Amino acid sequence: MLESVSVGAVPPIVANGLQYDSRKLQQGEAFFAFPGERVDGHRFVRKAMDAGAAAIVSERAAPEGLEGQWARVSHGHRALALSALRFYARPDRHLKLTGVTGTNGKTTTVYLIDSLLRSAGKVTARFGTIEHRVADRAVPAINTTPESLDVIRYLVELRDLGGTHATMEVSSHGLEIGRVYGMDFHTAVFTNLSQDHLDFHGDMQSYAAAKRRLFEGAGGAVPRFAVINLDDEIGLDLLMHSKSEKLSYGRTPRADVAAAAIETSFDGVKFTAETPVGAIDVMSPMNGDFNVENILAAIATALTFEIPAEQIERGLRETPAVPGRFETVNEGQPFLVVVDYAHTDDALKRLIESARVLLSSRGESGRVLTLFGCGGDRDRGKRPAMGRVAGQLSDWVILTSDNPRNEDPAAIIRDAEAGLGEGSAPYGIEPDRAAAIEIALNQARSGDIVLIAGKGHEPYQIVGEVKLPFDDRQTARKVLNELGYHG
Repeated sequence: MLESVSVGAVPPIVANGLQYDSRKLQQGEAFFAFPGERVDGHRFVRKAMDAGAAAIVSERAAPEGLEGQWARVSHGHRALALSALRFYARPDRHLKLTGVTGTNGKTTTVYLIDSLLRSAGKVTARFGTIEHRVADRAVPAINTTPESLDVIRYLVELRDLGGTHATMEVSSHGLEIGRVYGMDFHTAVFTNLSQDHLDFHGDMQSYAAAKRRLFEGAGGAVPRFAVINLDDEIGLDLLMHSKSEKLSYGRTPRADVAAAAIETSFDGVKFTAETPVGAIDVMSPMNGDFNVENILAAIATALTFEIPAEQIERGLRETPAVPGRFETVNEGQPFLVVVDYAHTDDALKRLIESARVLLSSRGESGRVLTLFGCGGDRDRGKRPAMGRVAGQLSDWVILTSDNPRNEDPAAIIRDAEAGLGEGSAPYGIEPDRAAAIEIALNQARSGDIVLIAGKGHEPYQIVGEVKLPFDDRQTARKVLNELGYHG
């Protein structure tokens, strides 16, 4: 398939495998060299040749003496995806793929869809931010959307195990650089769009355009089905222009899959989903009012696979909590502690509003105490926006570090404080995240909700180029134990 992305004539290449990581390359395999997020693969061309590479595939011109073993292509990631699809005999066409894209809710929606499929007896794979899972085998997740060669190998594994369905988070970054290029999706799902990743995309128009690629086929066939959030402005545009069979979802009654009679409590969410196949009674142990949209997206997707309503109901009841997504830490304390991955202003807004709904459902007069930080080496524009949301919607805020990476934590905090000061909530600043969690939990009173936002499931904090062991959940549990609470 190199011909479709080649620059000039492609030399005759016979390879017994494909590889983009020189450390894994075996003799006779073709090595795809392209710049990565941290390391440029071209640095390892000589190492690959010494290891017996059959050829080098690159966007650059061949160095002198390597012309006969060098295939120049216009897009390295796309070339790898197309080559892998051909080499492994199109496993995507033997399975039903679902891609979920959007700013917030991707992880939970993927978990829900996968749970509904498994509840219906399917052998599945799931790919996303927290981990990848092929049937019963768990694989650590390095990227939200794995490199195309890895995805395709996982799909081959699933196919050989008798699997039928794979569901993946499809990030805007993955779409932009071509990690799912050429793959045929059965169903594409859109959750929502709000500011994020502008350090990579530059502006919201480019960010939205990257998401739109999934619904246009991203180099493959146009998805058979498009499941789209009708409550989102970009969703409305996708619905208008999509060439797929469309199913909309949302809180509005106009949606094909709509929510009615919503009840939110500390035990989860309960509502009726009005669908084209009739009413579906939803009882989910997932906390957080924002999960209503995620559940509706999963129901609509399940309908594209013709899963019966009773199996959908059972699957929703049995879906386990998603790590780091409105995950509670309970040591018997008289206030609720919630750890959540919210790291955009829209996600933080939904998180705080969900906490308010919970307090209202219990008739509590408690407060919402919010702890948050912003990531370094990422979109600076969302920092004041996150501060503004926290200051306007919380009763008390503590601003701290998230993953500062290569930025000065104090500078990141100043960016967020600019928005935080526009709100009315009193706030404190503590750059040490562990100390900030201790301060927040010491501030809590009976009936309050403490939100620890930003890192969710992550068991580390990135400082410079180093991942230091750190888990919000473990830290909160330790502090609660020190306060005398022991489950």
